[in-house]
Amino acid sequence: MEARIGVCGIACELCPRMTLGKCPNGSVGCVPKENPFCAVATCAFRKQVSHCFECGEFPCEVTKKGPIAYGYCQFISGKE
Repeated sequence: MEARIGVCGIACELCPRMTLGKCPNGSVGCVPKENPFCAVATCAFRKQVSHCFECGEFPCEVTKKGPIAYGYCQFISGKE
């Protein structure tokens, strides 16, 4: 089974919304698009990136809202 990676960078199967059955995209998982439930997906869509960590501004104020811990975002970006 291929893991789906959400826009935020975590495996969709580990996302709290997915595990609770509340993902607005159902089993497809998060994709960059206007999404009232996910600021990360909306931001990625507007900046035309497939994952937020591809953005030159990562980590940013949007990533502070989660679902990944901001400290981890800083770590993987090398901007500790």
